[in-house]
Amino acid sequence: MAESPEIDPLAIAQTWQKDGRAIALATVVETWGSAPRPVGSHLVIDQEGNFEGSVSGGCVEGAVVFEAVDAIESGKPKMLEFGVADETAWEVGLSCGGRIRVYVEPVTS
Repeated sequence: MAESPEIDPLAIAQTWQKDGRAIALATVVETWGSAPRPVGSHLVIDQEGNFEGSVSGGCVEGAVVFEAVDAIESGKPKMLEFGVADETAWEVGLSCGGRIRVYVEPVTS
Protein backbone atom coordinates (compact mmCIF):
# COMPACT_ATOMS: atom_id res chain seq x y z
CA MET A 1 0.00 0.00 0.00
CA ALA A 2 1.36 3.44 -0.96
CA GLU A 3 1.95 5.99 1.76
CA SER A 4 -0.17 9.13 1.43
CA PRO A 5 1.68 12.45 1.50
CA GLU A 6 1.29 14.60 4.61
CA ILE A 7 -1.62 17.00 4.30
CA ASP A 8 -0.69 20.68 4.64
CA PRO A 9 -2.72 22.24 7.50
CA LEU A 10 -2.42 25.68 5.87
CA ALA A 11 -4.04 24.36 2.68
CA ILE A 12 -6.78 22.80 4.79
CA ALA A 13 -7.27 26.11 6.61
CA GLN A 14 -7.75 27.84 3.29
CA THR A 15 -10.27 25.22 2.12
CA TRP A 16 -12.21 25.30 5.40
CA GLN A 17 -12.34 29.09 5.29
CA LYS A 18 -13.65 29.02 1.70
CA ASP A 19 -16.29 26.54 2.90
CA GLY A 20 -17.47 29.14 5.41
CA ARG A 21 -16.06 27.53 8.55
CA ALA A 22 -14.83 29.75 11.37
CA ILE A 23 -11.23 28.66 12.02
CA ALA A 24 -8.20 29.23 14.18
CA LEU A 25 -4.58 28.44 13.45
CA ALA A 26 -2.22 27.15 16.14
CA THR A 27 1.53 27.47 15.50
CA VAL A 28 4.48 26.19 17.52
CA VAL A 29 6.53 29.37 18.09
CA GLU A 30 9.15 28.14 20.60
CA THR A 31 10.46 24.85 21.95
CA TRP A 32 12.89 24.01 24.75
CA GLY A 33 14.40 20.60 25.38
CA SER A 34 12.49 17.59 24.12
CA ALA A 35 9.55 18.63 21.93
CA PRO A 36 7.62 16.32 19.60
CA ARG A 37 7.06 18.93 16.84
CA PRO A 38 9.42 21.65 15.58
CA VAL A 39 8.88 25.40 15.54
CA GLY A 40 6.56 26.27 12.66
CA SER A 41 4.32 23.21 13.03
CA HIS A 42 0.62 24.00 12.52
CA LEU A 43 -2.77 22.80 13.67
CA VAL A 44 -5.93 24.18 12.07
CA ILE A 45 -9.14 24.03 14.12
CA ASP A 46 -12.74 24.86 13.24
CA GLN A 47 -15.54 26.13 15.47
CA GLU A 48 -16.79 22.57 16.02
CA GLY A 49 -13.41 21.36 17.31
CA ASN A 50 -12.44 19.47 14.14
CA PHE A 51 -8.71 19.72 13.51
CA GLU A 52 -5.91 18.77 11.12
CA GLY A 53 -2.16 18.95 11.56
CA SER A 54 -0.12 18.66 14.75
CA VAL A 55 1.58 20.89 17.29
CA SER A 56 2.59 18.23 19.78
CA GLY A 57 0.49 15.13 20.09
CA GLY A 58 -1.27 13.61 23.04
CA CYS A 59 -3.26 15.76 25.39
CA VAL A 60 -1.48 18.97 24.36
CA GLU A 61 -3.46 18.97 21.14
CA GLY A 62 -6.70 18.48 23.05
CA ALA A 63 -5.88 21.51 25.19
CA VAL A 64 -4.91 23.54 22.10
CA VAL A 65 -8.18 22.60 20.33
CA PHE A 66 -10.17 23.68 23.41
CA GLU A 67 -8.33 27.03 23.55
CA ALA A 68 -8.68 27.52 19.78
CA VAL A 69 -12.47 27.12 19.89
CA ASP A 70 -12.49 29.75 22.64
CA ALA A 71 -10.28 32.04 20.48
CA ILE A 72 -12.70 31.63 17.55
CA GLU A 73 -15.61 32.62 19.80
CA SER A 74 -13.83 35.57 21.43
CA GLY A 75 -11.96 36.74 18.34
CA LYS A 76 -8.81 37.11 20.45
CA PRO A 77 -5.46 35.31 19.98
CA LYS A 78 -3.74 33.43 22.81
CA MET A 79 -0.22 32.36 23.68
CA LEU A 80 -0.16 28.93 25.33
CA GLU A 81 2.76 27.27 27.08
CA PHE A 82 3.08 23.63 28.07
CA GLY A 83 5.93 21.95 29.88
CA VAL A 84 7.33 20.10 32.85
CA ALA A 85 7.14 23.10 35.17
CA ASP A 86 3.38 23.02 34.74
CA GLU A 87 1.61 20.86 37.32
CA THR A 88 -0.35 19.28 34.46
CA ALA A 89 2.79 18.30 32.49
CA TRP A 90 2.16 14.57 32.83
CA GLU A 91 -1.44 15.02 31.73
CA VAL A 92 -0.50 16.88 28.55
CA GLY A 93 2.27 14.48 27.61
CA LEU A 94 5.42 16.57 28.15
CA SER A 95 7.02 14.51 30.90
CA CYS A 96 10.37 14.18 29.09
CA GLY A 97 11.72 17.60 29.97
CA GLY A 98 10.33 19.59 27.06
CA ARG A 99 8.41 22.83 26.86
CA ILE A 100 6.53 24.31 23.95
CA ARG A 101 4.88 27.65 23.29
CA VAL A 102 1.93 27.68 20.88
CA TYR A 103 0.32 30.81 19.41
CA VAL A 104 -3.40 30.38 18.67
CA GLU A 105 -5.10 32.94 16.46
CA PRO A 106 -8.58 33.16 14.98
CA VAL A 107 -8.43 33.55 11.21
CA THR A 108 -10.74 36.12 9.67
CA SER A 109 -11.55 36.74 6.03
